[in-house]
Amino acid sequence: MAKLNILVTGTSRGIGKAIAEALAGHNVVGHSSAGGEGRIAADLSQPGAAEGLWRETLERLGGRVDVLVNNAGIFEANPIDSDAGAWVAEWERTMRVNLTASAELCRLAVLHYRERGGGRIVNVSSRAAYRGDSPQHWHYAASKAGMIGMTKSIARGYAAEGVLAFAVCPGFTASEMIDDYMSSRGGQQILADIPLGRVATAAEVAETVRWLAVDAPPSATGAVLDVNGASYVR
Repeated sequence: MAKLNILVTGTSRGIGKAIAEALAGHNVVGHSSAGGEGRIAADLSQPGAAEGLWRETLERLGGRVDVLVNNAGIFEANPIDSDAGAWVAEWERTMRVNLTASAELCRLAVLHYRERGGGRIVNVSSRAAYRGDSPQHWHYAASKAGMIGMTKSIARGYAAEGVLAFAVCPGFTASEMIDDYMSSRGGQQILADIPLGRVATAAEVAETVRWLAVDAPPSATGAVLDVNGASYVR
């Protein structure tokens, strides 16, 4: 198989790092807010950052991207009894990082793929897109639900041009991002809600992403795959 040129956002740790490792053997460009270790630095909470990231990725990959993996995201509490201005600011920050920046990258990828005869997008959403989340995380659940709607719209709109779009919905996943949340919510209670009896590993989510990015048949475009130990089934 020929090597693919792949951009993966949010690769400094957790699921994103595992995705980059699972795609070893292809030409992978990683990203994080701070950069380092060959990753492109881009703060996706800032307008224009996504376009700059895409442009630098094209430069590194010789003008061609075959696969975009939108993994970067934030998960920050936003209690409803916060100051109104602070609550709205946190909502907008989460939407920009989790959804708007992903949408900007998807747009650039679709335009690029249409010129080149096709390509793939894999968006890392969340179980929260369907099940919802805690009272402090409305914004997170809404942002991830938006990713699903966006993915399906891309799949339906551009399949005839070879543009394929997929989404992955992890539940709780063993990573640095979720450790504090599990501690605050009570780890045993969370595990009791997962029929498999454990949270997913980052490697399990990464393998699902790898399959969609590389091996999934074109007819699977628009698919959303759950990786949550049957804690939420649709």
